[in-house]
Amino acid sequence: MFYREAGQFKTSYKSDQAIFPILQDRIGLGLIVAIALIGIPFIATDGFLNSIMIPFLILALAAIGLNILTGYCGQLSLGTGAFMGVGAYSCYKLATIFPDVTILVHILLSGFFAAAAGVIFGLPSLRIKGLYLAITTLAAQFFLEWMFVRWGWLFNYNESGAIQNVPQKLFGVQITGAAADPVTRYLVVLSIVVFLTWIASNIIRGRIGRSWMMIRDMDIAAELMGIKPLNAKLSAFAVSSYFCGVAGALMVFFWLGSAEADVFNINLSFQVLFMVIIGGMGSLIGSFMGAAFIFVLPVVIRTIPRVLGLDIGGATVEHVSTMAIGALIVLFLIVEPHGLARLWQIGKEKLRNWPFPYG
Repeated sequence: MFYREAGQFKTSYKSDQAIFPILQDRIGLGLIVAIALIGIPFIATDGFLNSIMIPFLILALAAIGLNILTGYCGQLSLGTGAFMGVGAYSCYKLATIFPDVTILVHILLSGFFAAAAGVIFGLPSLRIKGLYLAITTLAAQFFLEWMFVRWGWLFNYNESGAIQNVPQKLFGVQITGAAADPVTRYLVVLSIVVFLTWIASNIIRGRIGRSWMMIRDMDIAAELMGIKPLNAKLSAFAVSSYFCGVAGALMVFFWLGSAEADVFNINLSFQVLFMVIIGGMGSLIGSFMGAAFIFVLPVVIRTIPRVLGLDIGGATVEHVSTMAIGALIVLFLIVEPHGLARLWQIGKEKLRNWPFPYG
């Protein structure tokens, strides 16, 4: 009875179309943001921030990017890792060419280079779709990965072939590099992820997002109603690749510190795709849930034997955690094929009707 909208009247179109029209949802969102901004930095250790929270936020942002393309526009892509690599290498080149410009500007600009690559490799979506489109994006993954290795200009002809972090300060505070405090890096990543998530939610709820969903549901009917598939599909590829490119730049400069082309391989693309499938296609909150399930849960499972003091080899723990995650993925897909976001939605609907029967 504490989660109902009874008595919450809407007096304007703006309030009626709000992202969170129910007061309880706005309070819950405020609590989550407060915990993320204040609670976690206050109580979390450096290891927890470095190994769990920062990569979780970065991968959630990449999952949002792929969800925009696959979940909202219905275009299957297997090149997420490559587009993340385009953002990372672009950010590295911008940081070395313009060292006096803050790294945050470079990170946001690097997404545009990834967006351009996404538009180029998204052109086949105008003629093909489904698994055939997935093959073309897979070709983009292999081509871009090859380019990261062979084109020495991208990594400044470094003998190791790796791109290195560029230490920078913002308002006198070290935000990148080995000397940067994990709390500072976490807050920067959190701010960028929250900002881009807000941008994504507004795009999806607007005219562009509605055109994506029309193309996803029935492209022929959408075209008959005046939606141009060229604009809708290529804009989805561009926006999706932008988010993935920013996530790739954050991965290098705020998490790994340095990276080779191997980091952005096909395994990363599949990992992000699994996050979208498990979290829920066409759901922003599902992207965060999928990232938590695919990345955070295995870390927790591998930590349990060490916390309990069990003498189990690292390889054994790794194999057991992989098997457990695989079994849980199958279980969730059987119980709810639409992902964790759908389970969350069902739970909210039942809570709104509680203690009355759900029908």
